[in-house]
Amino acid sequence: MRYFSSLILIPVIIDADSGWIEGVRVVPSPNHDARPAGCGLDLIVVHGISLPPGEFGGGFIDRLFTNVLPAGEHPYFAEICDLRVSAHALVARNGALTQYVSFNERAWHAGDSSHCGRGCCNDYSVGIELEGTDDMPYEQAQYRRLSELVWALRASYASLRDADIVGHCDIAPGRKTDPGACFDWSELHRLIEASTT
Repeated sequence: MRYFSSLILIPVIIDADSGWIEGVRVVPSPNHDARPAGCGLDLIVVHGISLPPGEFGGGFIDRLFTNVLPAGEHPYFAEICDLRVSAHALVARNGALTQYVSFNERAWHAGDSSHCGRGCCNDYSVGIELEGTDDMPYEQAQYRRLSELVWALRASYASLRDADIVGHCDIAPGRKTDPGACFDWSELHRLIEASTT
């Protein structure tokens, strides 16, 4: 199912003191904690998620990240309903943003992970979920919104200005495959570059 929407996207503005995006939908997740002392942000991780797999817009991502996913609603939910996971933000198919965890806190999105020889990526990364699957193209509205969010993060946090942007697959190879082969990295980087010129 593809979303086509006349959604008017507001500019992404982050209050760096609080770590929250201004004016977007907020669904606070209990699945977070403090970053280790002295650990700054220097990595952006892109994920892909759909619940149930291959279906969009049912509100189940919110329920997973707030620990109220109904195990009996779908066979897959019984496998994952006890997980305690979160992300900082989600970009829906129509480009709408939801935030679950302050960027100043550690969201539980990366799991067992490593980047450039440094483990525990949750400690120093921002985790952004895109509503999608590995084998279905993402929507242009999602690329636009993700590029705006990356730009806002880089403007708000000096440590992210030259930070790598990677997929979950890159920091947990063999364990994770998202955001998948259909994610167009060149389009994301094109939009990021366009927003800085």
